[in-house]
Amino acid sequence: MELITDKLIADQLINRINLLQQDTKPQWGKMNVYQMLKHLTMWEEMAMNKTLYKQAFLGRLIGKFALKDMLKEGPLKQSMPTVPSFKMSGDGDIGPEKSKLIDLIKAHIDYPKGFLHPFFGKLTAEEASRMAYKHADHHLHQFGV
Repeated sequence: MELITDKLIADQLINRINLLQQDTKPQWGKMNVYQMLKHLTMWEEMAMNKTLYKQAFLGRLIGKFALKDMLKEGPLKQSMPTVPSFKMSGDGDIGPEKSKLIDLIKAHIDYPKGFLHPFFGKLTAEEASRMAYKHADHHLHQFGV
């Protein structure tokens, strides 16, 4: 089970992020590489409790059930829906976004805590670490790295 709080796993993600280029194209989905990095940065800020979101009503009803499915072994499915707050638009220089994301991933190693996800609800420290890895891994695969 991969956890983003494991230094070796975090370093592997960072190496993959560093492979991204401004013109890297997605293999599926609608985001460009800048939007994906911004999306991951916002998600990591939430996971580190730097930005707080309220849980949606539907999430209160089925969030824990859906979380169990998300945390199963294996990669996340392609083209899954995202929380509206994390939908990105626009374009920009990926350099600063890569740096912010890498700093947040490094910070996870020393931050084994849970957080409130806007759909899944309260995640334990282990659930948060596993989900952070799976989410980053999913989007890096989306861009072929």
